[in-house]
Amino acid sequence: MTMPSAPPPPPFRRTAPADQADGLRRLFSSRSMRFVPVVSNPFIAHGGVLIERLCTVLDEMELDTLLVDASERGAAPKELANFDLAEGIEVLSERVAYLGARGLPARWVDSQGSTRGFLDAIAEALPSTQVVLVHASALELARLFGRGDEGVSRPRPLVLCDDRPESMTHAYAALKIFAQRADWRIHDLLMCAPRQSTHARLVAERLAHCSDLFLGGVQRDWVQVDPAEPPTATPSAALVGLVEQLLSSAAVLNPGESERAGLRVALPSHRQPSMT
Repeated sequence: MTMPSAPPPPPFRRTAPADQADGLRRLFSSRSMRFVPVVSNPFIAHGGVLIERLCTVLDEMELDTLLVDASERGAAPKELANFDLAEGIEVLSERVAYLGARGLPARWVDSQGSTRGFLDAIAEALPSTQVVLVHASALELARLFGRGDEGVSRPRPLVLCDDRPESMTHAYAALKIFAQRADWRIHDLLMCAPRQSTHARLVAERLAHCSDLFLGGVQRDWVQVDPAEPPTATPSAALVGLVEQLLSSAAVLNPGESERAGLRVALPSHRQPSMT
């Protein structure tokens, strides 16, 4: 018997694979690539766990994902990647690939200080990728996405943090950079803290309060991840929901725009990348 006028469940839900597939088809109906900016935080004790969990969710959504690590502690690019990004991409699993890119975006800097050309180069290097996680500092992300160049929409950044004071201070500094450099005032927060932590919620609420009070910003959502959780554990519904929203708000780069930026992709700056 057919249920009359039942509202469809949200896309991507693990409990409804048919609707999940339909949601993915609609979101990725056009030939486009989605970029999700993930703010690095060198003061997180288990930052790699957060990145790993994001990749796990995307893998379970059956999305081809490229992790671009341009963070302060990311791997330096392979030598050939300075001339051909495809040479620096490593395959980690059937659906996840990795590009060590510390200092690499600077090779595509333009006269206005934007490194948007690096996004075009990524699209050229691995056009089959559906999702690109760009793990980098707030300054780097502001240069990549903050200007809202034609052909790429402005995404909502994901801020990483844990329940320690120095990590919270760094996360707030990132929010301040976004507000001042790119007029970004909405963010999501991914918190790395043990399940029994009494400080995780306090830190998240403190960041939300300071963002609102001093920057006029909004923390749309926050999710806690236990670093002791096995990598193979089923992602929580809250984390899956957060990733859904990140995909919906991701920067969308259409291949046609990348093709029109061909000279910018083919001819990166000869400036040496910063290795700080």
